[in-house]
Order: sequence, then structure tokens, then C-alpha cells
Amino acid sequence: MTAPVPAAGETAVGASRVAPSRLSPSPASAQSTSGQSWTDDVDNPRSPILAGLLGSLAMMIGSIGVGWLAPVSGLRRVPLFIWMRTEAVGVALSIILLSFGGMLLVRAWLRLGQRVRVWGPGARKATLLATAAWGLPLMLSVPLFSRDVYAYIGQGRLMVEGFNPYENGISALSNYFQLGADKMWTEAPVPYGQLFLWIEQFVVWATNVHPEGSIMLFRLVALAGVVLCVIYVPKLAELHGVNPHRALWLTAANPLFLTNFIASVHNDSLMIGLALAGLYYCATRRVVLGIVLVTLSIAVKPITIVFLPFIGLLWAGKNASWPRKFVFWGLTAGLSLALLYLMSRVNGFGFGWINGLSAPGSIWIWYAPVGLVGLIVASLANAVGLDGWGLAKWAFDAGKLLAVGVVAWQIFRGDYDRLMRRLTLAFAAVVLLSPMIQSWYIVWLIPLFAVTGIRDDWQVKALYFIVSFFMVYAISDQLDVFPYLQTADLGLALALARNAAAIIALLFALYLIFLDPKTKMLFSKSDEPVTTRPII
Repeated sequence: MTAPVPAAGETAVGASRVAPSRLSPSPASAQSTSGQSWTDDVDNPRSPILAGLLGSLAMMIGSIGVGWLAPVSGLRRVPLFIWMRTEAVGVALSIILLSFGGMLLVRAWLRLGQRVRVWGPGARKATLLATAAWGLPLMLSVPLFSRDVYAYIGQGRLMVEGFNPYENGISALSNYFQLGADKMWTEAPVPYGQLFLWIEQFVVWATNVHPEGSIMLFRLVALAGVVLCVIYVPKLAELHGVNPHRALWLTAANPLFLTNFIASVHNDSLMIGLALAGLYYCATRRVVLGIVLVTLSIAVKPITIVFLPFIGLLWAGKNASWPRKFVFWGLTAGLSLALLYLMSRVNGFGFGWINGLSAPGSIWIWYAPVGLVGLIVASLANAVGLDGWGLAKWAFDAGKLLAVGVVAWQIFRGDYDRLMRRLTLAFAAVVLLSPMIQSWYIVWLIPLFAVTGIRDDWQVKALYFIVSFFMVYAISDQLDVFPYLQTADLGLALALARNAAAIIALLFALYLIFLDPKTKMLFSKSDEPVTTRPII
């Protein structure tokens, strides 16, 4: 059901339930009084915006010492970078700034939502200003929490040098280790579609493999995805009777959204931005344009192929018979496949990305439910002399099979009026039943849940916990600590650095949840009914 939040322009207190979710245009939401100042909608928005800017700047400065730099990067010869990356004091300062700044950004996001009196145009302006202010320093940071962008550079270089990236890993290049890509992916086939391969090729050609120049161009590509989300999240929310300004705050100003899409430079930004734009046009009866955009999303990362069956149902219309549904499923799949085939003929690499899809599913992580089950199975089996990880693979495959079942159920069962929510649940099953869940996978889901309704009860509290958890984990998970510092004499080994970052971020998170007089109420249980307590 749609979240019980006020329509645009209504007060954030005493909200009543809005109309059920739908995929047809609704009347424009009520507007705030003409000429009303944006500060009338939000109580002193400058305070959390400035606090978030401070956190973002701290992350930017901290990235100098522990962000990911390519070994060949010329920044390694800059005196400030040398001090912050090779001296124990500089690295320690970088860890503190990164950890504190990241969690300060979480607090600023929460406080901005708390200060909203009316989810009207003023709240939208505050959210957009916050998104810009918090995102700008991250645009200038050294890549954080992931080095996928260096894999993008290597894959682009493969194409520039005439290799087929679907048949050759980055390790086929001379001096490939100087590019800075994770060793795990240097021999893996590329899992990206034709559109992103062209983007990679253009970026590397335009910059002549210059690492910082390439990173900035890839960040501009990620920024394009962010802009698409900013445009189409409110539009989709309005179609579903959900407050568009609150949906925008839940999505665009979200610290996970900003750090994964801008600081980490993930191509997922463009993928989900194109997919949301395509869904909007499909929902407003411009289905062919919508399918083209979703197909372009698939040509970035093929995971959004899950959207196509639901688009077919949308195209078939409400109360469509089963033969009509199958006809429009065929039309949707045929149009998308034809576009993908045409692109594959142009680049000459075919559908080689299909071979690369198995690579991400071959690894696991402890906090993913299926990954945890696999770990338990492996541990118990190994204890009695069995092939533990062979059995764990069965558990991983069972999770994937269950995800396919959930997707099929959402395709074939459910109300037409809840079609977008069904798509969201199907996509969530693909993510949550995988043995590996990365923080940017969660960011795929946040816009979809936001536009179909995140209720102001356990649902929004769950989002607060998820954002806090993944920020703590990201801050401590991937730090580029100078190898020569990993000695017993200096006592600043990589494990110690990660533990220090984790402790700082975790203590800040616990403060937000249990001690901060302003934010602890967001995480605690309320006895008030959803329809009367403030929207946050």
C-alpha cells in the first residue's frame, strides 16, 4: 500500500492516508501558498545542510589519505598526498575525518527530514540544495569505498587497444596492475552492457588513460544518473499518490545514494536513472520511449532486465486477458532484444556480457542472509569432514532459485494497481536473496520503494538502520592504506586502520540511535498511530 504521507503542500503533522498506488497520471498535488518562503516549509534548513557540507568536506579531505589511487597516479607525488598517505599521523587523521564525516552526513540527512514542517516546494528546495552541497565535495574526492572505477578504466583501455572485453580480462594489458583495479576482477569477464562499454572506451580515448581525468569523466556520467533520479523520482511518486518531495529526500539526499553514486563512481547511477526514466514514460503511455530507456539501462548493467515483464503488463493494460499479456510480453521483449542486438552488431562484441553475469554471484558476504546461511552450512560441514563450501554453493543456488520464484510470483500474481510495487518486490528479491549484497545494490532499491511508498513506521525506521549500517560498513571495509605502513614497528597495519574506522563510525552510529536527543526518537518505537505522528 502507499505510505500514509501528506500530499505536496500538506502539513507534515496529522497526515492522513492518501490514494492507493497507481500507474496512471493523478491530478497535480496541492501547492503551497504563492510566494511562501522555503523556510516556511522547513525549520532552519541551513543548519543541517551546513552540517552535511562539513561532513562531506571531511570525507573529501580524508580521501586524500585513504581513498583509492592508481599506482601510476601523479597525485602520489604531491607533497600533501605524500604526507597523508605515507605518514602514520596523516593516515590516522584521514581515517578520523572519513569516519566522522561520513556519519555526520547521516545525521545531517536525518535532521533535515526532521526539520520539515510541510512536505511542499520549500522541502523540495531544501533537499535539492542539500544534495548539491553534499555532493559537490564528493565530486572532487579521491574514489572512496570501491575501486570499480579503475576497472572501468582498464576495460576502456582494452577496447582502445583492440581487445574484446568479453573475452579478455584487464590482465591481458601490459602493466595492467598500474591501473589500480581490484585483483579479483582483473581476469574476470566484463559484466556490463554495450552502452557502458562505449562510455568506457570514449573516456579512456578522450583522456589518453589519464587516471584522474578518466575518474572525473566517469563521475560526470554518474552525475547524469543522479540528475535522472532527481527528475524522475518525484514524477513517479506523484503517479502513485506518494509525496514527491519526501520521496526525493529519501532518495537523492540519502548518504548511501551520494557516496555510492558520486564518491564511489559506480555506473549503477546511470543504470537506475535510465530505468526510472523509462518506467515513468511507460506509466504515462509513452511505452516505446520507456522501453528504449530501460533497454539503455540494461545496456549499462543487465540486472534491470527484470523490469521488462512488468513493463509488458503495464503496456497490456488493466484487466488484460492472458493472451493479451503474452502478446505484450512478446512485444516488449522483442523491441528490447532488437535494440540490444543492434548495439551488439555495432560494437561487434555480441552478447558476451552474458558470460560475465556469473562473476558477481560467485562470491558471498556474511551479512547477506543467503551468504550467512552458506557460511553456517560450510562451517558445520567442514567440522564433520565434508566439503563445506561445495554444500554452501548449493545454499547459494537455492537462494537464487528462490529469487526466481519470487520474481515469477510477482509477474503472474497481483493487482494491476500495485504493478510498480510488485516490480519493486521482485527486484528486491533478486538483491536480498543473493549471497553477495553490496551497499550500492541497496541504493538500487531505495528509489523504487520511495516512489511506491515508505510508510512512517517500521519501514522508514528500517531504512534509517540500513543507511547507518551500510555507512559504517563502507567506511571500514575498503581503505587504501600505504603498504609500507603495514609493519609492526609503526602499528598501522591495514587491519588496524579498518578497525579504527569501524570503531569511530560505529560509536557515532550508536550515539545517533541511543544518545542523540534529536535523532534517537527516529529509531525508537512510537505508540502513536502512523496517521498522526509527524512525518520525518
